[in-house]
Amino acid sequence: MKTRRLYTGFVVALAALAWVAIGNPTAANAQAKEFVFTAIPDQDETQLRKRFNKIADYLSKELGIKVKYIPVKSYAAAVTAFRNGEVHLAWFGGLSGVRARSLVDGSVAIAQGFEDKSFETYFIAHASSGLKPADSFPKEIAGKTFTFGSKGSTSGRLMPEFHIRENLKKAPEEVFSKVGFSGNHSKTIALVQSGAYQVGAVNFKVWEKELKAGKIDESKVQVIWRTPPYPDYQWTIRGDVEKTWQAGFVDRVKNALLNMKDKELLDSFPRSSFIPASNSDYQPIKDVAKEIKLIDD
Repeated sequence: MKTRRLYTGFVVALAALAWVAIGNPTAANAQAKEFVFTAIPDQDETQLRKRFNKIADYLSKELGIKVKYIPVKSYAAAVTAFRNGEVHLAWFGGLSGVRARSLVDGSVAIAQGFEDKSFETYFIAHASSGLKPADSFPKEIAGKTFTFGSKGSTSGRLMPEFHIRENLKKAPEEVFSKVGFSGNHSKTIALVQSGAYQVGAVNFKVWEKELKAGKIDESKVQVIWRTPPYPDYQWTIRGDVEKTWQAGFVDRVKNALLNMKDKELLDSFPRSSFIPASNSDYQPIKDVAKEIKLIDD
């Protein structure tokens, strides 16, 4: 009798597993399918891989599914991967997030760093430029050589270009003797510190992180002006993820990010915490991008 009960229980268990795999293919596919995310390449790729592979491990544990980080070569590539469905979630800057969400119906910003609601760009200058720190926009940068970060960067291109146009009433190409695009914030700092460019625009969090790490020699390069605050980085998720991972999945991902408490993970961004975000938070970025014609609508 005991043997018969054990056998019956074994058969029932097998039947349940079969129903998950065959009778309920959605649940089975959701468990098997990888949830993939990417991030804009705003720093050195080695640093990015180290940071986001740990985030993938964290999300895998919190969500109970396979989560994978894939790197991209440019801001535009991050937006393209999101648009094409190659990734389901992305760590975007303000401008890249606005662009990505406009291309994918139903996509939403779900979380931002506590610091991202009041982000800043630092204008930095090489000692040889003769430029000194100031509270007002440094109009003396006119005629110098200048490097932005990536062409698609909010803190490295959009906001600094806005303030240049606003204060000097000309396009950057008309203001500076030479204009460059470094590709990322770490490289902007390196280029200005070396004297390859006299002035540059950089994400304030990258500056602070590299300064703390001892990578910046302030006898060679210093901050000369800080922009007024604006909204920037955020996690954006595609609007169709619940077709694969079922209703409520967006909130599950959002809660996993908001509940991230590991100091090592947060310091790698660096952020003190993640807080809720919404698409409407980034309307100011969209308005500025339209004003200086970086986006059409």
